[in-house]
Amino acid sequence: MSENSAFTRDNEVFPGEVFPNPADFDQLIRQLLRKYDEMLDVLVKCIPANVDRILELGCGTGELSLKLLNRFPTVQIIAVDYSPRMLQYAQEKIRVAGYQQRWIAKEADFGEWANNSQTANIGNNFDACVSSLAIHHLTDEMKLKLFQQIRHSLNPGGVFWNADPILPESELMKTVYQTAREEWAIEQGSTLTEIRSQVGKSVPYGYSSPDRLATLEAQLQMLKTSGFDRVAVPWKYYNLAVFGGN
Repeated sequence: MSENSAFTRDNEVFPGEVFPNPADFDQLIRQLLRKYDEMLDVLVKCIPANVDRILELGCGTGELSLKLLNRFPTVQIIAVDYSPRMLQYAQEKIRVAGYQQRWIAKEADFGEWANNSQTANIGNNFDACVSSLAIHHLTDEMKLKLFQQIRHSLNPGGVFWNADPILPESELMKTVYQTAREEWAIEQGSTLTEIRSQVGKSVPYGYSSPDRLATLEAQLQMLKTSGFDRVAVPWKYYNLAVFGGN
């Protein structure tokens, strides 16, 4: 891990870590986000069967990595995250599952990679790029730069799929999305306030900040501007969406 990496203090978390203890993430994110697993499963199903190398941006605790490794028996994943504690937790999870030979961890800021691919040392020539719950922490300007860098890093025919929250399209939709999350909390015998009380205090780190959501329409246009000819939205549930293309 990088010598420049620093752990946050007290209840502070880097954008994307969400909870102070990485061991809590897998359980609590499912309490926050209904259909979390369905969202990731749809993303995985959008990856072609013949992929060899996948780049994952913001791998977190390794949940998406595991789903990909389970589905593709020979694929190699280059997993990027700037959080050393998340990478360490994911690395152990991958090791226990027996996939350590096919999973390479890189502690890096993908925002830095978007600005200069050489300094981040992530590489290129990928058959697919994926991300979940990470890119929404970038400004719109950086999202566009990242999409452009992803496009340049893919082999011919390569695909990019992102699973992320989106900005409500109107005040009405904002209310609808909020109500849906509150109802999900009640179904679990809790409240959204109680669940959110376990979320850490997000502080800016690198190129990422607390939520910088963009509308789905805006991001699809960014993808087209970046050179993705065929964009699609295979899944959407209130303010969560899987989108991308090739």
